[in-house]
Amino acid sequence: MTAGRIRISEAAALLGVSDDTIRRWGESGRIEIDRTTPGPATVDGAALASLAVSAAEESTSATLAAGGTSSARNRLAGIVTRVVKDTVMAQVELQAGPFRLVSLMSREAADELGLEVGSIAVASVKATNVVVDLPR
Repeated sequence: MTAGRIRISEAAALLGVSDDTIRRWGESGRIEIDRTTPGPATVDGAALASLAVSAAEESTSATLAAGGTSSARNRLAGIVTRVVKDTVMAQVELQAGPFRLVSLMSREAADELGLEVGSIAVASVKATNVVVDLPR
């Protein structure tokens, strides 16, 4: 699969926003929407990638402005959807846009952070091995 034209609904799913948000961004000039060709409206893949980067930078800047600092560059803000604790460990699930992240941490850490369903949190990912697949 090569970069090219991406349908509005696909672009929205990739960025974790609604179709209407993509359309509003098109109307405001944040991204160019092509409605000239037959079929569904599309956006350019490279332009969408650029928008994704700037949207992520805005989100990270807002998080850091709220007082957070970290050396991790892969930061995903989201909402805690599940917390399972035993006497030693805790499993915390976070929904960050379309992404579900699961973290295993000490129960002490989860308690100190006050993590519970509905909490806003930021997952920081540091990894030396990231697998990339192409969709079918």
